[in-house]
Amino acid sequence: MDEMLLVLRALLLGVFISSLLLPPASACGPGRGIGKRRHPKKLPPLTYKQFVPNVGERTLGASGRYEGKITRNSERFKELTPNYNSDIIFKDEENTAADRLMTQRCKDKLNALAISVMNQWPGVKLRVTEGWDEDGHHSEDSLHYEGRAVDITTSDRERSKYGLLARLAVEAGFDWVYYESKAHIHCSVKAENSVAAKTGGCFPGNATVWTEGGGAKAVRDLVPGDRVLAADADGRLVYSDFLLFIDREDSVRKLFYAIETSHPTEIIRLTAAHLLFRAESPSNGTRKSFKSIFASDIRPGDQVFVADHSSMSLKEVTVERVHLEEDIGAYAPVTSHGTVVINGVLASCYAVIEEHSWAHMAFAPLRFAFKLFSFLSPQDYTPSPSHLHVEGIHWYSQVLYRIGTWILDHDSLHPLGMSARSS
Repeated sequence: MDEMLLVLRALLLGVFISSLLLPPASACGPGRGIGKRRHPKKLPPLTYKQFVPNVGERTLGASGRYEGKITRNSERFKELTPNYNSDIIFKDEENTAADRLMTQRCKDKLNALAISVMNQWPGVKLRVTEGWDEDGHHSEDSLHYEGRAVDITTSDRERSKYGLLARLAVEAGFDWVYYESKAHIHCSVKAENSVAAKTGGCFPGNATVWTEGGGAKAVRDLVPGDRVLAADADGRLVYSDFLLFIDREDSVRKLFYAIETSHPTEIIRLTAAHLLFRAESPSNGTRKSFKSIFASDIRPGDQVFVADHSSMSLKEVTVERVHLEEDIGAYAPVTSHGTVVINGVLASCYAVIEEHSWAHMAFAPLRFAFKLFSFLSPQDYTPSPSHLHVEGIHWYSQVLYRIGTWILDHDSLHPLGMSARSS
């Protein structure tokens, strides 16, 4: 049986890679086609004293609260890792290599930014003027003391580049970027153990789905055999088999985007990297199409789809307000159709990769495996409720994300990526 599972995993990888290399096609409903490739976007430089996101650095929506100074003698010193990337110049004016020490998350974002800098300005490298600080050169609650902040310039110190450098840092996934002075850009990240840093695509545990013949049900209570309201490839409401959770964390507190619509009962809460469907009017005047979009990109005035139970159809409603809320539990259910109606609003089951249809195609082998093995050996391959209570991100999702980072362009992935626990 173990050999069969190993063969299955190899087949899954092959099918996924093949699906990503298929030529693009136009998209209509939420599950049809691959979608047209976007043209590279022109990046607007940050202006002097601008910071992104437009909230305080140590708030939950940015890099989070200060957790205490790390010294060489403290237990937390092991949280820091040296960065020896040869594509980055470290000023190291203290001659202690302190500027090379940082958290793993900060290191990952800095290394990604170094690549962007070299691509943007051939022959120019990223330069770090300040990393972890052990000498008290910053304010009392500075994230430099935790190895979560860096001050950066370009190697040529050409200040006309710094606005765009700041924008590149935003694109690289830093959680807070500040064009702090004419001489440098300040960047910081969330703590490794921060709830807000765990950014897989999920719904809170108290989010509700509509089950066939059973009415409303909390997403955390879904079990094998449940059929939940979803939408097919043509945008028609259907009841779809619940297969499994690709991410489940029962007691964690997470930051969710709360998206309120003009219909007062439809408020959906989901994490930043999760996909929602926005209504878009095609130029040829036909019915509105479904555009998958990250929750963090939804804005007031956008239109999303809600379920009308009386007519078993979808209708467009306007987003009135978007704000951040903390909630308990994080659940990412997957259905046979790859969509789910949550709190009355149609959402994708997928996250991190912006094209819903790519993600749905990538999960096709997993859906096929469920059908095949439940038919051949239902006692072994039908997930039990105890299996669904295993916390964490499903191995299949982690594999897909790793491959996606190798194959897909940067714009196709959410800048926060998968949960920090999957790295």
